[in-house]
Amino acid sequence: MTAAQWISLLAGSLLLLWISRRPLTNPGCHGFYRFFALEATIILLALNAPYWFVDRFSRPQLVSWALLFIALYFLLDGIRLLRRRGQLDPSRRDPTLLGFERTRHLVTEGLYGHIRHPLYASVILLAWGLYLKAPSVAAALLAAIATGFMVLTARVEERECLNHFRTAYRDYMARTRMFLPWLL
Repeated sequence: MTAAQWISLLAGSLLLLWISRRPLTNPGCHGFYRFFALEATIILLALNAPYWFVDRFSRPQLVSWALLFIALYFLLDGIRLLRRRGQLDPSRRDPTLLGFERTRHLVTEGLYGHIRHPLYASVILLAWGLYLKAPSVAAALLAAIATGFMVLTARVEERECLNHFRTAYRDYMARTRMFLPWLL
């Protein structure tokens, strides 16, 4: 890796460490596992950064761009829906939750009407989109690590949501999938 890639990796990792400082002290919360998924994705981004615009019209590059744009849509729309429909609940004082995660209402519309974890699906799509920029064993391993930790993150968060939203979340789980509508 070049000096610029190392600097980017270090900067991204330090920012993620700062954001995750509270969840990292609590292995029972979903933010603990999210940290490792995002760290693997940051490493993958730094590793494959030089290949973003190489062979622009190859099939892997086109699929990569499609995955990256879908990931961006899932991320932005997921956060928008949580903020608008979930409404901030000041009584949720858990320091391991990010601000937009402290919702009063269970969001079950838009993307959330089809999948329970659009934000986590965006990380999985991002990881595999980054992998396709320059497929390698190392890149595949990092994308698989990110995916595995996102699945763990979702499972732990579902336990937290069952505790908070109770029966409403159990019913929601029965009619939606975790990451891909009608499949997974």
